[in-house]
Amino acid sequence: MKILTINCGSSSVKYLLYDPDADRRLATGIVERVTVGGSFIKHKKAGSPELRREFPCPTHKEAIDLVLRTLTAGEGKVLDDVHEIAAVAHRVVHGGEELTGSVPVDDHALDVLRRNISLAPLHNPPNIAGIEAALAVLPDVPHVAVFDTAFHYTIPDYAYTYALPYEWYRDHGIRRYGFHGTSHLYVSRRAAALLGREPKDVNVVTLHIGNGASACAVQGGISVDTSMGFTPLEGLVMGTRSGDIDPAIPFHLLGELNLSADEIYKRLNKQSGLVGITGKFADRRDVMANYRADARKDEPGAEEPGSAYRCRLSFDVECYRLRKYLGSYIAVLGWADAIVFTAGVGENSPEVRAGTLRGLARRGIILDEEKNTTLARGVEADIATADSPIRIFVIPTDEERVFVEDAVAILNGTYAPPDRFVYSFQRPDYKPTR
Repeated sequence: MKILTINCGSSSVKYLLYDPDADRRLATGIVERVTVGGSFIKHKKAGSPELRREFPCPTHKEAIDLVLRTLTAGEGKVLDDVHEIAAVAHRVVHGGEELTGSVPVDDHALDVLRRNISLAPLHNPPNIAGIEAALAVLPDVPHVAVFDTAFHYTIPDYAYTYALPYEWYRDHGIRRYGFHGTSHLYVSRRAAALLGREPKDVNVVTLHIGNGASACAVQGGISVDTSMGFTPLEGLVMGTRSGDIDPAIPFHLLGELNLSADEIYKRLNKQSGLVGITGKFADRRDVMANYRADARKDEPGAEEPGSAYRCRLSFDVECYRLRKYLGSYIAVLGWADAIVFTAGVGENSPEVRAGTLRGLARRGIILDEEKNTTLARGVEADIATADSPIRIFVIPTDEERVFVEDAVAILNGTYAPPDRFVYSFQRPDYKPTR
């Protein structure tokens, strides 16, 4: 059995081919610059060097055609025939209130996705385009949709309801949905396994920190609150997104800067966060390369884009927001057994981890500085001191593993929603594969 996972962005198609029987990744890759010209594929067959090939992909259909050709022919070949693919699992950002778990792709599911475009106008259209393209290329293969929002469907009404006119929720679906659900699911279940306990007996705060970032309060294995809300714009400071702001600010700027609502929305999503504060950098590596702990606002050049002061400020703002959410979610849970850092920054930035946990030792969160700074890339680790009451885990996320296991379970008729489904990575003997 082979499972192909597909994650379509507006101008990219990311994929993984996985063999669940052998518990092995066969190939991974991405087609970039889809629809915009100059498209190319980067393909990595297990045990072989990465390949790069240019090929025009004016639509997602050509991109998926290219993926299948690369998997079945030439240096990157790992399949004799596309019919070896038992199912295709598609990452979809928004399932709304109707689709609260992974589902087979059929006319009803596609209709729900199209009706939810207004809830995720930047994400659902390319997800739908990818599904439709894959259906055209592989019409006889089962297709499964796996939703970023699904893990958060257990959030109680008092946590997902905004203090707005109730009719806005009832008539227009304005509520907290949450995102990064497959990542929060995976790492929270892995945290329970590392603690040697069942998910139902564990409370965890998970921090998914990448270009996009979100926190999640996981109580007894289920999501009870998360920082992203109606859209992925709410919550933590991100690479280019603002996170939480006073909602009056956009209305103020409509007049002050003579900007349209669309332009303000674009700036909040694409020109805010770290790149907004630094004026130059969205990547934390660039921020830290120009960071100086004692940088001050009154020093020469402090307000220039990319200055040491603006980099220090962006770092402090990000860590402060992370620390606020961490503290609030421990309060929501009543207690926490562990904190988990994951995703590109959470896994690879000891500075962000240390900055987030600064001053929390008296609250039972005691970071082992040496473990934090010497942690090898891509491994699961506990970086708390031996006597820390709350464990601090770094767990590389594996969202594709969730996609694969959901697809296999749907094929076998054994799938259940995220709060009831038991994954292989919950087992104590599970070994992460990369």
